[in-house]
Amino acid sequence: MNKIDKLFQSKPTNLLSLYFCAGCPTLDGTADVIRAMERHGIACVEVGIPFSDPLADGPVIQAAGTKALKNGMTLNLLFSQLTAIKDEVTIPLILMGYLNPIMHYGFEKFFASCKESGVSGCIIPDLPFNDYMDVVKPIADKYDIRIIMMITPETSDERIRFIDDNTEGFIYMVSSAAVTGAQSNFGDAKLAYFNHINSMNLRNPRMIGFGISNYQTLKSAQDNAAGAIIGSKFVSLLNEYNDPDEALKQLKLILK
Repeated sequence: MNKIDKLFQSKPTNLLSLYFCAGCPTLDGTADVIRAMERHGIACVEVGIPFSDPLADGPVIQAAGTKALKNGMTLNLLFSQLTAIKDEVTIPLILMGYLNPIMHYGFEKFFASCKESGVSGCIIPDLPFNDYMDVVKPIADKYDIRIIMMITPETSDERIRFIDDNTEGFIYMVSSAAVTGAQSNFGDAKLAYFNHINSMNLRNPRMIGFGISNYQTLKSAQDNAAGAIIGSKFVSLLNEYNDPDEALKQLKLILK
């Protein structure tokens, strides 16, 4: 069974997923960060593929991607690093990256490499849905890789239903139409959006991301979906402490 499906079957609530960018703060630190996350009880890991033009990302993750590229991170190296630990990691790994480097790598080769390296899913923010249905989905399905689609407060109900009907794993609920970055709380408009999506009774579980950085935003996300995804806050802590265990300890203190 795909590890993402297994996760949501075994623990459908109060999940916490973390994002970090492969190759930042150090080129060879990917395995150490993932191992540390598993030790600290993180449910799922998003591993960022650095890209020079990350349209959906805020300044913290953009800077991490720039540093990773300067450090020499490539897709080939990332897959090599993940393959080296695939037999010891039990939590789901999800690659998050933009279409350009994946297309250059080649879709067939990319999803075959995902399977070989223990990756369970991918998030490709700039993948058009028609291209997903016609080109990407058949290849991803062949290798049992879940393609996670994003929805925002601006996504129509019709589009959300279509995504729910044609994807597996979970739906990534973006808390706002803005780029990634920490927020102190979720206002009434965002809570109304969460309530509306709850009322749609979607088939897929949902994870809420973008802007989660403290207890208030974490609880709000976990109360309104299967769990929360934290990116920018953890990336900042990882860069500050340059030690994944210490970064995770500090994150837990912030989220209390």
